[in-house]
Amino acid sequence: MQKKGNTLLVVLLLVVSFFAGYLFFKVKNLEQGKTLGTAQQNQPTQTPQRPTELKIKKPEPNEHWRGDKNVRFVLVEYSDMECPFCKQFHPSMQKLLNDYGGKIAWVYRQLPLPFHSKAQKSAEATECAADLGENDAFWKLLDLIFEKMPDMELSQLPSLASEIGLDESSFSECLDSGKFEKKVKDQLAEGEKAQVQATPTSVIYDLKTGKTKLVEGAVPYESLKQSLDDFMTQNK
Repeated sequence: MQKKGNTLLVVLLLVVSFFAGYLFFKVKNLEQGKTLGTAQQNQPTQTPQRPTELKIKKPEPNEHWRGDKNVRFVLVEYSDMECPFCKQFHPSMQKLLNDYGGKIAWVYRQLPLPFHSKAQKSAEATECAADLGENDAFWKLLDLIFEKMPDMELSQLPSLASEIGLDESSFSECLDSGKFEKKVKDQLAEGEKAQVQATPTSVIYDLKTGKTKLVEGAVPYESLKQSLDDFMTQNK
C-alpha cells in the first residue's frame, strides 16, 4: 500500500509541475507579446523611401549584353536564377527588348542570394556557357534555367548545356573547377555596394549622361514600360 501511495504522490507532483510550467511560459509569452505590441506602436508608421536612382557601375562592352551595344539606354538587371520573382520578371524583360527594337539594351548581372542553394552554381553555369559558347550561349542557358526553375537540380546543368549545343564534358569541367566562382561573388559584392536590396532590381542607365532610374521588384510589364518611357522622355 505504501508503494502505491508513493506512486500516486509522484504522479500528482508531475501533473502539478506540468501545469506550473505551462502557466509560467503562458505568462511569459503574454508579457513578451505585450512588450512587442508596445514597441511596435512606438515605431514610426512610415518606412524610409528608397532612392529613385542607384549609382551603379557603368555597363561595359565585355558584360552580358542583349541587344545593340550602341544604344543610349540600357536596363541593367541584378538577378538570381532561383528567385521566383526573377523568373516571373524574365519574360517582361524579353518582351521589352523586343518591343523597343534597337532602342534599348539589356545587361545582366549576377546577384545570387546566399539562402538560395542553387543560385550560385547556376550563375557560374551561365558564365561557363559564355566562356565556351560566347554571349549567345550565356543567354540561351539563362533562359533555359529560368524555364526549368524551381524544379531544376544542379546535377541537370551539364545536360542543359548540351541542349544549347555546348560540349557537356568541357562544360562540366568548367563548372566543377569553380572557375567563375569569384566572378559571380564579385558581382554580388558590387550589387551590394550599390545598395541593391532586392531581386530582381533593374536600373535604367543613360550612357550619355550617366543618370539612372531604379525599378525594384517584379513589376508588371506596363509599369516597367512606363518607367522606361518616362526616363527616356526626361532625358532626351
